[in-house]
Amino acid sequence: MSSDNDEIDDAKMMSCASCGIVECDEIKLKNCTDCDLVRYCGDECQENHAIQHEEAYKNRATELRDEFLFRQPESSYLGDCPICMLPMQLDLSKATVTACCSKLFCNGCAHAHANYLREGEGGFKYTCPFCREVSPTTKEESDKQRMKRIEANDPVAMRQEGIDQGKKGDYISAFEYCSKAAELGDAKAHYRVALMYWKGCGVEKDRGKEMYHTEEATIGGHPSARCYLGCVEWNNDNTERAVKHWIIAATQGHDDSIDLLMNAFKKGMVSKEDLAAALRAHQAAVDATKSPQREAAEEYCRSLASVVGT
Repeated sequence: MSSDNDEIDDAKMMSCASCGIVECDEIKLKNCTDCDLVRYCGDECQENHAIQHEEAYKNRATELRDEFLFRQPESSYLGDCPICMLPMQLDLSKATVTACCSKLFCNGCAHAHANYLREGEGGFKYTCPFCREVSPTTKEESDKQRMKRIEANDPVAMRQEGIDQGKKGDYISAFEYCSKAAELGDAKAHYRVALMYWKGCGVEKDRGKEMYHTEEATIGGHPSARCYLGCVEWNNDNTERAVKHWIIAATQGHDDSIDLLMNAFKKGMVSKEDLAAALRAHQAAVDATKSPQREAAEEYCRSLASVVGT
């Protein structure tokens, strides 16, 4: 059946979408200037077919958007730790981002850094586990390193600066930095921008732009953004799309999406088989982020917290 459809599509591409004339040596067809879906023998035919083609073009654009939106990402937007190469945990309290090179790595690698204990116990200066740059000891030094990264068009540094500006209450600067990072393809920056459009922080509220940036973050592998899209679809009674979003987010190890799938299962919107598959995939994603180094780092942090607490 699919082969028949392919033959029909090929035939359409060999003839003018308006008058139906077939391409030959004397007649050369050209692609539509807006898409590659149809071809025309001339500008007049393209103009005559514009109204009819507009609806088909919009439908195809929606289909293509959905193909990107519901594609299973290879990993979360955090990717792998650049040192141990294991998937990053979604809990960012278990990770460290540096100002010197803007690399995000797991606390396990920070704790297992060859010079970590020697530097701490010997009173030496700490160095970055990735680039070996001496770690800043003051906020001024850290800010200076980050600005160097921003000048080099580093989206992570821009996003971090935007987050810090937001904490200071300068939402206009926060929006500018996060927007620039989003333009460079940073998924987390897209999600931050979406939240700003939702809340009206540093920019006027705009539902359309909020959803656009949320979708861009989702396509970039941001599970919280995808979970939110699922909630939007659920509230709009698009339960099938909502469940699809939550299943994909769950396979990235997103806990909230599992809770929402459990609720949908109780309401009869998710099959037992699909829920079981999502639970297995979720557990596999979580297990993939575990390592002895990371467990040792968590134990070390717990011991420090207990000392501080006493």
